[in-house]
Amino acid sequence: MAAKLKKGDKVVVLAGKDKGKKGEITTVLPAAGKAIVDGVNIAIRHTKQSQSTQGGRIPQAMPIQLSNLALLDANGKATRVGFKIEDGKKVRVAKTTGDVI
Repeated sequence: MAAKLKKGDKVVVLAGKDKGKKGEITTVLPAAGKAIVDGVNIAIRHTKQSQSTQGGRIPQAMPIQLSNLALLDANGKATRVGFKIEDGKKVRVAKTTGDVI
């Protein structure tokens, strides 16, 4: 099945503690059905100091379910993603505007 959300997409969070926040997808984990979004679902990780890295409390973005994310269209509104064939290629389409993503 084709991926509806990909790395680099601008998304908005639909549910959870970060509802309404916007960000860009940095990593997609298709096997888990999750994605990591900049500035969303931040957790504090305690790391021990080593010769190469500074220790302390490091904020880190954690994975969030793909079902809790919606793509932002050209107008900055949340939209669902559909597919259609154009020139023999399958392309993603925003359901609200009909524009090719």
